[in-house]
Amino acid sequence: MEKPLLVTDFLDRARRHYGEQDAVVATTGERYSYDELGERADGFAAFLQDRGVEKGDRVAVLDPNTHYHLEAAFGSMQVGAVHTPLNYRLVPDDFEYILTDAGVDVVYADHEYADRIEAVRDDVPTETFVTNDADAVDGDWAAFDDVVESAGTDYDRPAMSEDDDITINYTSGTTGDPKGVVRTHRTETLHAYLVSVHQELRDDDVYLWTLPMFHVNGWGHIYAVTGMGATHVCTRGVDAGEIFDTVVAEDVSYLCGAPTVLNMLCDYYDQRDGDVATTGDCDVRIATAGSAPPEATIRTVEDEFGWRLKHVYGATETGPLITTSDARRLFDADSDARFKVKKRQGLGYLGTDVRVVDEDGDDVPRDDATIGEVVVRGNQVMDRYWNKPEATEEAFTDRIEGYYHTGDLATVDDNGMVAIKDRKKDIIISGGENISSIELEDTLYDHDAVQQVAVIPAPSEQWGETPKAFVVPSNDDPDDPPVSPDELREFCESRLAGYKVVRRFEFVEELPTTATGKVQKYELRESEWDDEDGMVGQG
Repeated sequence: MEKPLLVTDFLDRARRHYGEQDAVVATTGERYSYDELGERADGFAAFLQDRGVEKGDRVAVLDPNTHYHLEAAFGSMQVGAVHTPLNYRLVPDDFEYILTDAGVDVVYADHEYADRIEAVRDDVPTETFVTNDADAVDGDWAAFDDVVESAGTDYDRPAMSEDDDITINYTSGTTGDPKGVVRTHRTETLHAYLVSVHQELRDDDVYLWTLPMFHVNGWGHIYAVTGMGATHVCTRGVDAGEIFDTVVAEDVSYLCGAPTVLNMLCDYYDQRDGDVATTGDCDVRIATAGSAPPEATIRTVEDEFGWRLKHVYGATETGPLITTSDARRLFDADSDARFKVKKRQGLGYLGTDVRVVDEDGDDVPRDDATIGEVVVRGNQVMDRYWNKPEATEEAFTDRIEGYYHTGDLATVDDNGMVAIKDRKKDIIISGGENISSIELEDTLYDHDAVQQVAVIPAPSEQWGETPKAFVVPSNDDPDDPPVSPDELREFCESRLAGYKVVRRFEFVEELPTTATGKVQKYELRESEWDDEDGMVGQG
């Protein structure tokens, strides 16, 4: 028999089996059971219907990782509305574009970010505005707690199909206007199932929210953690000390952290000479994605913190998660050989067809040397881009029909494990030779004086392009770094082929990043190529 795959099933199951158990630890320290979380989601659902919201209408959520985000998301989806989470690092013009493009009917915004919506209020189609602290916000905003209490818990859940749209996640828009990635009940549900398996979720897990909930629905954890009946520990930002304190105080067993978050944790730990409590009563595992963490970082996380690192990979359009390096039969858990495996993006998730193909759409050999583009087909891959049929067609047909084309360039080893070498736009073409910026960054990360680094193609009269490294020094002082450019160049020369050596360096206080910790290389590229007609690799 068939049962429709609906995202509403996740909270329904938690309420049915874990109603009296902790669902959420709020940022204020309050605790909500699954019964209470469900009642608050019901109240928001009833409020939305009172305001005329119907199945298919869009409801946006602009919120750090608080319980309000979960309540607004599930409340919206319970009436069949399309959950549209917003990146809280954006500016008013970005919000105007997204709210207009998606035709958003209702916005819930945290009081710290509501002013960015208020600034464009008269220019968007949205009619209903809700916040968690109306007294702290200018303009006509309803208070979430008030509307939930006054609306009651009675609402009519419409008939829903697993093929109905249920979320729109907007991409970062680094190469133009952001695109709305449309996902259905089916794609969201199956992705959450895969997360539950590969991330080893259990009902006694305590999950710490360091990954933004807006980012592809917190990589699906808003569903998976809820459906398993585990506990959400909410946050209002990322602070290394608070993360360690919370891991111990709440017996956190699982969290996610972009490479920049891992760096923050490692720096905090090192600055205190390791005098930091890193675990409570539970074993801790941490998932990272975005770019491969340096080996030194993995060593610190696993050998010093005592945590188990799981390196995963994907894109907003792919669920996001499609691969994992957590292939423990391929390495000895106590051997240093595991670090080489964990740096790879890894093997495809269950039911996921991940390939690396050449320009003709043929699979590259498993020699870990031949570079191709990562393409993927799976039940967790997006349905389409919102109102962008041409972009959708191109994404699924460029090199090979029926696969989503990620734009990531990779190799494959003899076990079928993928290793990302670069983005198409980040590959450096110097004198006709392809150079992986990731390889250069990995090399520089091995130097003790390098805290963070991003390598991009810079214009060169002789070679067309040449690598340039933007370095955050270990002492955080770009004016007086503990290493010179010449010393870093010599360091590269001892480890890289001559044509790959980085010869240009710029020390900076910080690198531009997204809310999820990914370095925004396009900003660095734009500054380097502003006076040029174009880039060799057109990155």
